Amino acid sequence: MATKDVNTADSPRDTKTIDRVVDVIATTAPEIRTGLPGRRVKSEAQNPSGETQMAADVFADDLLCERIGALEGVGEYGSEERPETIDVGNGPLSVALDPLDGSSNLKPNNTMGTIFAVYDGPLPAHGRDIVAAGYVLYGPVMTMIVARDGVVDEYVIYDDATYELVREDISLPENGSVYGFGGRVPDWTEDFEAFARDVEQDDSRKLRYGGSMIGDVNQILTYGGIFSYPALQSAPEGKLRVQFEGYPIGYVLETAGGASSDGTKSLLDVDKPDLHARTPLHIGNADLVEKLESALD
Repeated sequence: MATKDVNTADSPRDTKTIDRVVDVIATTAPEIRTGLPGRRVKSEAQNPSGETQMAADVFADDLLCERIGALEGVGEYGSEERPETIDVGNGPLSVALDPLDGSSNLKPNNTMGTIFAVYDGPLPAHGRDIVAAGYVLYGPVMTMIVARDGVVDEYVIYDDATYELVREDISLPENGSVYGFGGRVPDWTEDFEAFARDVEQDDSRKLRYGGSMIGDVNQILTYGGIFSYPALQSAPEGKLRVQFEGYPIGYVLETAGGASSDGTKSLLDVDKPDLHARTPLHIGNADLVEKLESALD
């Protein structure tokens, strides 16, 4: 299971580069959001995971690639939307993104986000190589979560591309009050279904599942509890991508004092060198994640 053993960038160069990456993501987010209304249609292409891309996926990826790729200190850019990484400079750090997590929610106008991770090394990297990670949530209020140097902070992003720190050193609430589980119930494994039914019996917890992973994760960071997208009978490796979703979300939750797991170990200890490898994902309060691991043992 997870412990709060996360890496920090310790050189001035790395700190400045991380600052620049976070700034680009924050200042690009309003442009991504503004560009969504005219891009709610499918493109003619598929991403490397075999999913049909939305026009908004391509738009967000192109913007972020151009701007992050121009930053001093960034050597490599990787995206869920691209089959391979791109060499963008000679810097020591790499940036991996899910440019528009939950883009299938464009049609019903549900929550979406941008997930990012900064790695100290080339891609595909290992979870313990992360030096910063976070996400932008395109909700009623546009917010950004950033985990770095052992701290998780929240910013509000405004339409004029300015942003403001609103919460510092966020910790997961001790008594988690929400839960959400992805995947079709008939496709769950027997052990996971038994665990989920047990969680549902606690009437102090409320079901919060919106079908947009980043929105569901933010619910856990706000209220505590547990979110899972488990291994499925039809997909034993899970659905979510290690490099672009598993590692960064695990890093954020562990930095906030919570836990992450692939069902047996911390998400940050998952060792899958394929750029687009998948993983089951479980994040939340440590006691619940420990209970889940015991149920799946």
